[in-house]
Amino acid sequence: MKILIYSANFAPEPTGIGKYSGEMAEWLAAHGHNVRVVCSLPYYPQWKLDPAYAGRAYRRDTWRNVSVWRAPIWVPASPTGIKRVLHLLSFAIASLPLMVRQLFWRPDLVLTVAPAFVCAPMGWLAARLAGARAWLHLQDFEVDLAFNMGLLRSKPVRGIVLRLERFMLRRFDQVSSISTRMVETLQRKGVPKARTRYFPNWVDVSRIHPGFDGDAFRVQLGIPADSVVVLFSGSMGGKQGLMAIPAAASLLSARSDIVFVVSGEGVMKPALQSAAADLPNVRFLPLQPIERLGELLCFGDIHLLPQNEDATDLVLPSKLCGMLSSGRPVITMSRPGTELHAVVSQCGLVVLPDDTSALAAAVVKLADDRAARGELGKRARAYAEHHFEIDLVLARLFGSGARTQSAAASENLVVPASS
Repeated sequence: MKILIYSANFAPEPTGIGKYSGEMAEWLAAHGHNVRVVCSLPYYPQWKLDPAYAGRAYRRDTWRNVSVWRAPIWVPASPTGIKRVLHLLSFAIASLPLMVRQLFWRPDLVLTVAPAFVCAPMGWLAARLAGARAWLHLQDFEVDLAFNMGLLRSKPVRGIVLRLERFMLRRFDQVSSISTRMVETLQRKGVPKARTRYFPNWVDVSRIHPGFDGDAFRVQLGIPADSVVVLFSGSMGGKQGLMAIPAAASLLSARSDIVFVVSGEGVMKPALQSAAADLPNVRFLPLQPIERLGELLCFGDIHLLPQNEDATDLVLPSKLCGMLSSGRPVITMSRPGTELHAVVSQCGLVVLPDDTSALAAAVVKLADDRAARGELGKRARAYAEHHFEIDLVLARLFGSGARTQSAAASENLVVPASS
């Protein structure tokens, strides 16, 4: 098939939506599809435009057999509230001429990835004008998140925006999301069940596996071999409840054998560094190249996955897949009945959101029980292999075999016909 992916974030961004949109495009191209992407210039997770792409507002390049068309985007220094809306809107407007140009290519499928939901109207319209199927994939419910977390506050505006969201969701031939709870939310928002799909994020279990060790990182940070490393790795955004990490570390500052390591970049990093400035048991690492991700994740003896309660079941942290694949136990903060609780309770420990005392106690429990860490780690790895393996996930949605004709390829695609 000729597949057009419309995603504000894309490779070479190493984390978040850019990572997954890039891997999906690469996988589709490797399996015989003709893939084009309309995206922004790279800026995430540092929230700064990549210097390698400076000098041109628009850019076209080829990335791993995928034709990539990049549009400019305004990147605010502090992406909160209305600035975040304008940030996404700037890409939606700047990308319009690129999307119009793709109409002459006549794609068979237009796959729009949200965020940014403001791109959904153009993604849908482009599909209709090209005679293609229209698919919307939601990595999170950004509208609900914006209001739940206080980024936007006006109740009248919320009512209008949610009605517009509902109207737009019902226009697509298929709408997917990354957890079963989020799919249920789609149905509550008015999307017919037959048009919804569970489309989780994934991990390449051959690249991230328990066979790695983190000795190089221990040496780099001066952490003794017998110390227990409690690791958070990934983008650092406001919806993740990350301030629980220095709070828990403060409670355990007397335990010299437990070291918290925070690796990555994002808007919350300065606040985390400030909160941990006087803590002897917290270390920071910059964002690591993708080639060292397996080594980094296996450097941790325990993975931390805090989450803001206001984001419950509006997003499922994508970093969970890599954590599980590394064969290490996970401690998360989530309430019973949520998807995150359902997954992590099988291969780690779950405490209530904002309960930093319980988080510290969970860390101590696993730090002092090596056998439990090993058993939970085995369960984590098995869960990743059976639920999040990249070929398993993408083949289920797109089919596993390359085809030479778009009609034959579409037989394998789980997208209902346009109505």
